[in-house]
This record gives sequence, structure tokens and C-alpha cells, in this order.
Amino acid sequence: MELQQLGTPLTLLLLFLFFGGTFFISLSIGRKRENADNYMNAGNAVGFGVSAASMTATWIWASSLYASATSGYTYGVSGPIHYGLWGALMILFIYPFGKRIRSLAPNAHTLAEILYARHGRSSQLLLAGSNVVGSVISLTSNFIAGGALIAMLSPLSFSTGILIIASGVLLYTIWSGLRASILTDFIQVCGMLGAAVIIVPAVFFSAGGPSVFEAGAVNLTAEQQNFFSSEAFFNQGAPYIAAVLAYAIGNQTIAQRLFAVREDMIKSTFITATLGYGATVIGVGMLGVLALYMGIEPLDGDVNNLVPQLAANYLGVGFLCIFFLMVIGSLASTADSDLSALSSIVMTDIYGRSVGEGQADPKLMLFIGRVTMILATATALYFASSRFNILELLVLVGAIWGALVFPVIASFYWNKVTNTAFTVSVIAALVVFFPVRFGLIELTGAVALVSDVVASVGVGVIVGLMAFGFFGLRTGRILGVVAAIVTIPFAVGFLHTYAILTASLLAYAVSAIVCIALSMRNSTAFDFDTISEQTGSFDTNRAHA
Repeated sequence: MELQQLGTPLTLLLLFLFFGGTFFISLSIGRKRENADNYMNAGNAVGFGVSAASMTATWIWASSLYASATSGYTYGVSGPIHYGLWGALMILFIYPFGKRIRSLAPNAHTLAEILYARHGRSSQLLLAGSNVVGSVISLTSNFIAGGALIAMLSPLSFSTGILIIASGVLLYTIWSGLRASILTDFIQVCGMLGAAVIIVPAVFFSAGGPSVFEAGAVNLTAEQQNFFSSEAFFNQGAPYIAAVLAYAIGNQTIAQRLFAVREDMIKSTFITATLGYGATVIGVGMLGVLALYMGIEPLDGDVNNLVPQLAANYLGVGFLCIFFLMVIGSLASTADSDLSALSSIVMTDIYGRSVGEGQADPKLMLFIGRVTMILATATALYFASSRFNILELLVLVGAIWGALVFPVIASFYWNKVTNTAFTVSVIAALVVFFPVRFGLIELTGAVALVSDVVASVGVGVIVGLMAFGFFGLRTGRILGVVAAIVTIPFAVGFLHTYAILTASLLAYAVSAIVCIALSMRNSTAFDFDTISEQTGSFDTNRAHA
């Protein structure tokens, strides 16, 4: 079937309308009083509606839509569920920890800034550095998604597409930072949710409706047809549970919205975002399942092309325009969040709480933030030209952050955690993670046995942290220990065969074991009240930009 295209004039018109509109919104913000703190945290007073929409839009990025479809195409009917459900639940798991973080540092700008007040420089730089890497990769993956979309649906090339997307996002974000990101998110998420409700059924019925599942069953393996597929769980579901928990706790784009929303609106904001994300991403992911049943081969062998390929095959020009804007909105909503996160990290952690400690110039901070956005965009454009697999990028970054989850959470609750315990535990976890993840260590014999046992402890750490967030320390400890003990008999001789999952679980386990062991030797209790005093505003005079 010949692919339907929008044509160059129509494509450029849609891009102009989208990015022109967001730029106009940004200009309206810029006419108001601007300062370094608002550029990073939007005044700590954003209301429920805008915050919930922004949280949803940030979590629903083009990569989420494409990766969910990839999961459906790869693992069958349970793939999108494993992708969307666990991602949605992780949004929900943010809010109990988020309430604690905001109570400790109501005027903070970054998580790393809080760690600097809690521990010191090395802990701060570990978290800040991981976020720089994570946000650049996230930005790259969104540019890849946009470039693939434009190349598929128009005569424009992939390189032209990523350049247009990058320029458009930078244009409307660079002036007002997080405030521009949050306000445009509200508009973008309304469009995304509405488009998803229209587009997914339109593709489904245009492709043949329910009859596709009857005629196409021969294209699926037994595992792909099984809703409770163990292959899907161990290769997609379980690694993603570990990855998205790490995203939730360590990701600065999420933390910024936590710092921006009114403190009394945290719970309602994250519950609403949970529902919006889950419904949209699972729905779009079913397009991958549809492609699998239909026996469609991804164009050029690139699974990133699946979603736009289906749209181009089965949608008319009108619906195709709606689809195009839906994906552009999803990638822009996260790309602008990445730019805001990167600028805040450089403004706060590299300059404000480091080079300019005690005498940071708010006007210089704004300049630094805007320059950071330009450099980050250029870097992501360079990496986007390599066209990495988006799903692999997401799991990799989330797993790296997994080394930070326990030390970060423990630092906000346990007054015995030291800078040494935090730093050593994270480094030790990464030292274990990378060789296992990339097959540099052969998991056989005694090494495999130890790996399975320690990875089972990682299961206990994840379960314990989740339970602790909602039900308290006692319940978290009990469920964590029970989960580890129950997992060991099943894991030994088996779990190490799934390298991605094993590497992630080892990162959780090693960081927790080392952090606890080193912290228990500390006899000095930290005073959490001192954190708020060291994470206040930079621009007390509210100067103009």
C-alpha cells in the first residue's frame, strides 16, 4: 500500500501553526516580570489544572507513543500494557515521596540542590550529572521521533525534520523556561488526548476492524498471543518497572513540576496524570499490536517508523493532520521539559550552588540557562543523526538512574545517611550495572548464582520502596524482605538469563546494601530543618530578565 503524505507546503504550514502558536504564548509570558527563580520553578504556585496537564504531557512524549507501539509489535497483546500500566503507576508512586521532598525544601529548584544541602558536592554532582545525561538522551530520542515522523509523512528528509523540531522547541522555550513549558503543556495535552481518542479507532477500523485479529492470528507466536506472556514480562514489564521508578525519583523534568505545583495540589495532580498517561499510551501502543496482527514490516526495518507508517497507510489527509499534530505535541511537551531541566541544573548546581555560591548573579543565571538550552539542542541534534532505538535508550537511562533511587530516597528520610554512603553506593551500583548490562561479565557458574541472589534483593528493594511510600517504614520493610525471600527460589538458575532486568535489579540491590552498611556506622544525626535554609530563592529582588 502506498503511503499517504501531507506534502511539503501542508507539513510546513502545520509546523508553523504549532510552533508559531507556542512561541506567541511564550512571548506573552515574557512580557511579565521574569527572574531566575521563576525561570526554574514557576513561582512554586502553579494550580491543579495546569500542573496535571503539564505532568501528563511531560510523561507522554513521542518516545512513549513509539516505544509503546514497539513493545506491542515485539511482545504482542501484553506489550502496551506492560509499558503503559507500569509507567502510569510510577507517576502515582511519585507523590508520597514528592510531598516529603517539598516539605523539606519548599523553594528548591533541583533535586541535586537538595542533595547538596543534605550531603555535599559529590552527591549533588552525581545526581546532576545523571540528569544531564538522561535529559540529553531524552531530548535526542524526541528529535529522532520528530524526524522520523516528518520524513515519513512528507517529502522532507529526516535531517530537515529534526532541525525544524529542535529549532521550534528552542524558540518558544528559551525565553521563559519552565513557565513556557508548563503553559504550552496544557494546550498540548488537551490536543494529544483528543487526537488519541480519534486516531486510534480511525486506524483500527480503516485497517479492517475486529476481523484483523481473526485473520492475523497466524502472524503471532504463542508468547505474543498470551496476555500473561513471561517473555513480555521479563524482557519488557519487569525492566520497565525498575526503569520508570528510577525515572520518577531521579528525573529533573518530573522534579521541576513537583517544585512548581502548589504544595496542597501534589496528590491530585499526580493521580490525574496517572490516569491520563495510562489511557493514552496504552491506546496508542495497541497500534503496534495491530501492525503485528497484520504482518506489517517496519519501513526500512526501523521500529520507530511503525506508528507513522500505520497512520500514513490508513488515514486520510484530515486525520493524518490530526495525527501529525498529536505526535509533534507529545515530543515538544517533553523536549521543552528537558531543556528547562538542563538549564535549571546548570543554573543551580553548576553555577548557583557552586561557582557562585553565596553571591550568584540572577541576571547571569538567566543568561547561563538560555545558553545551556542552545548547547543542549545542538548536542541532541548531533546524537539524533545516529537514530538510536528509542525503547533501548529509555530502558538504559532508567536503569542508570536505578543506582540512585535508594540513596536518594533514604537521604530524604534517614538522618544517618552520609555523603560517603551516598557516593560510594551509587558508584558501586554503576560499576556492577554496566558490565552486566553490556555482557562484559559472563553470568555462568558461581557468578550466575550470586547474581541471581543479589538481583532478588533488588526485587525486595523495589517492592519495599513502593510500599514504604504509601504505607510507611514498617510495612515497607516487611514487604521488601518477603518479596526478596519469595523471589530467590524462582530466581536462582533463571533470572541471570535476562541481562537487562538483572543489571537493573543489581543496581538497586548494590546501592541499597552499600548505602545501608556505610550509613549504619554513622553516629551523627542530620538536622533536616537546615535543608530549607540552603535551598531558598536566588533572586530575592525579583529583577527583570
